[in-house]
Amino acid sequence: MTTPLEEFLEAVRFAFERKLPWTIVLSHPISSGEQKTADTVPRKIRIRPFEVKGQLICQWESFIDEKVSHANRSIEETLSELDRYFPQLLRDGYLFTNEQEWNVRVVGKGMKLTRRKRKGPALDRSFTHDRSKNYLIPEGTPCAFLHALGIMNEKGAVKSSKTKKFRQINRYLEIVNDVVSDLPKEGTLRVVDFGCGLSYLTFALHHLLANIHQRDVQLLGIDQKTDVIDRCRSLADKLQLSGLTFSSGRIDPDQATAEEPVHLAVSLHACDTATDAALSYAVRAQANVILAVPCCQHQLFNQVENEQLDLILKHGILKERFASMATDALRAAALESCGYRTQILEFIDLEHTPKNLLIRAVKTSDSPIEAKRKEYDSLKSQLAVHTTATDQLFA
Repeated sequence: MTTPLEEFLEAVRFAFERKLPWTIVLSHPISSGEQKTADTVPRKIRIRPFEVKGQLICQWESFIDEKVSHANRSIEETLSELDRYFPQLLRDGYLFTNEQEWNVRVVGKGMKLTRRKRKGPALDRSFTHDRSKNYLIPEGTPCAFLHALGIMNEKGAVKSSKTKKFRQINRYLEIVNDVVSDLPKEGTLRVVDFGCGLSYLTFALHHLLANIHQRDVQLLGIDQKTDVIDRCRSLADKLQLSGLTFSSGRIDPDQATAEEPVHLAVSLHACDTATDAALSYAVRAQANVILAVPCCQHQLFNQVENEQLDLILKHGILKERFASMATDALRAAALESCGYRTQILEFIDLEHTPKNLLIRAVKTSDSPIEAKRKEYDSLKSQLAVHTTATDQLFA
């Protein structure tokens, strides 16, 4: 049987080998009789992945009294040292990733491990001191579309007023870059961006796939506003971007067919049920990967009923937030029942920087998963929801 410490160390190894962003924090030295260990054992240790000459290692930052020391160790040395610290010298150890928070701690004569979903800002994905060098679009290197959009000057310097947007575009590209390995390895990549708007991110997505990954791309941006689409077309023509086209109109799932597959479907801030239409289109087109950031979710607000939740539902603002969460939970369950592995992550909006939710779905099966459909129907029943736009995913 795996011990709590062994499970904790295995999680550390997994995060390291998968090159996930992670941080370890160790604290609370254990006293031995009257002899305090604070003189020899750090009161706190912080460990994170770090790249040196192309090799990933673990950087230890140790705090003893008011002094701070640093040391670089391999993953094997790190695991061995952690095994030595627990449970003889330290009480508490935390492993933070963007998805999970692991805590191993000394309890009585044994150890206990707890795990939960992590909350808080995303960890930095850079493994170097000079983090700007690890941007997918680095500062200081001219980028034609960023210059055309007024974010960079012609020499590649980011305008001071556009620094936040520059960083946010790079953060978005990191999220997309995480799923590039789930797209077809050969041939033309077919991508649809629903509700593309002013298309900062559409141009960035095309740059990532066509220039950075050197793939042949057919990317279609769709939006209802004809003036916005005309502007995007003009800019794409000016930059002579091959494979990037724009179309004005509504999202129509009935136009999607398996004969014309979509490899990557993106829907950022498609309002209310337009998100469900985009998800339905993506599922019918057998999209390999779906990225969706919903907004303005109202459909369930007037339907949700549950006496056990009256303390929440009687307050308008709480009911609104609950209905939004329930909507996204139904969307994730619907995608899972259609053969997708789903995650719900935090996403930062480009304009106002509130924390939004991003649904990330990767196709794993061509067959419906009945158990997930039952979970979907069960949640609808518990909330007294009879019909919802998300139902169209099963059409």
